[in-house]
Amino acid sequence: MCRLLGYATAGFNLSLNAVLGRDNVGDFRELSEIHNDGWGVAQLSDPAEAPHVRDGGAPTPETGTRIYKSTIAARHDSTFEALADEPSRGAIWHLRLASSNLPLIMENQHPFYANGLSFIHNGDISDANGRNIVTNRSYPVNHSVFLSTGGRSDSAIFFAVILEYIGFGFPLDEAVAQAVRELRQAYPKSSYNCMIQSEDQLIALCAAGREKTSPRIVEIYDEYGRGAQAADYRVMRYRELRDDNGDSAGVVVSSSGYEQEGWNVLENDQMIIASNRNGTYRLRSI
Repeated sequence: MCRLLGYATAGFNLSLNAVLGRDNVGDFRELSEIHNDGWGVAQLSDPAEAPHVRDGGAPTPETGTRIYKSTIAARHDSTFEALADEPSRGAIWHLRLASSNLPLIMENQHPFYANGLSFIHNGDISDANGRNIVTNRSYPVNHSVFLSTGGRSDSAIFFAVILEYIGFGFPLDEAVAQAVRELRQAYPKSSYNCMIQSEDQLIALCAAGREKTSPRIVEIYDEYGRGAQAADYRVMRYRELRDDNGDSAGVVVSSSGYEQEGWNVLENDQMIIASNRNGTYRLRSI
């Protein structure tokens, strides 16, 4: 039970504060009053130094990758402020509220990272009796691929299934779609809202098994006096980024709404495929 946020620019570095505005970033961060089981971010940037320079060690990278995750709530972690000011050409952000009694340990914090991909998920993959997929020892996920994610949770299994389909030769967006189709055969009512980021693309998917917010989530939000914010808990929205000339410059996607014009609802079973090289994006159904 988490909150997701991601963006891809037209190939230039832009901070989260520049993308959303400081007030909206503050609103997102304050959701960690509820989503208080840690947070994380994966950022891609064009480094200041020239790429492929042999400087004694490995050649300098074309893309810089930064990953930070913590078991401390974002509102109590000063690193959030620093990274919200860090320019990136693409990034995914995650606020966690642990579910299914999965422990608050670093192995379960998002983003997960493997094979050049970072991944975040909002959902609880459980059956009708509340048994989480992590207890299903017979679920056919490749064990070595699962271990490569570094995680121990249902989200890590979801990521592993995506990685398997990439290994079969599917492009990133179709690998995500195939993974959801497979998991839904055993867990049809689970939520598969997620974001996955490569050095070239951001994929953001809305795939909720139940479009109505569960009573338990509403109850949690009510406890904090934020019941109204639970109504669109499973909704994802996107907004086109514009440069100083008013031209399209990328896209931002979030599971939280903001008091800004220009946000559009990403329909259920629909994904955004965005380039963090040129900022173009398209929608497709799964």
